[in-house]
Amino acid sequence: MSSSPLPPSSVLFACTHNSIRSPMAEIIMKSLYGHKIYVDSAGILATDVDGFAIEVLDEIGLEGEKHASKNFEDLEDDSFDLIIALSPEARKRAEEMTKTTACDVEYWVTVDPSQVEGNREMRLNEYRHVRDDLYQKIKTRFATAPAPLV
Repeated sequence: MSSSPLPPSSVLFACTHNSIRSPMAEIIMKSLYGHKIYVDSAGILATDVDGFAIEVLDEIGLEGEKHASKNFEDLEDDSFDLIIALSPEARKRAEEMTKTTACDVEYWVTVDPSQVEGNREMRLNEYRHVRDDLYQKIKTRFATAPAPLV
């Protein structure tokens, strides 16, 4: 019987603005794993959390409105076991940041839903798709923890 690798003790989700993808991932991960894994997020630039991101998180009972966006320089701790980059720009920044540290970098190709044009419902559907995709990727990637008993 093989043993599963231990999950990382700290994870940083990174994207371009820390306004949609990385806050969604941080909030979803915290909802699934609580304080078992330290989770944070950052962007190359920090802009306010996108209203549609807040809305689609709210649809599944998660609070996004209180998220304070930050850039890499704003991080209280820059020592992570794993950085998951959600945009090409964040991947490049994460790889530069980890040249001298023992930190793994993963790149999850994640579309920027703010680039989708159309009516409100079409745009919200793209945000929902990103939310659900991140939720599934997080559950799959960090499935090393035993499932809670129901």
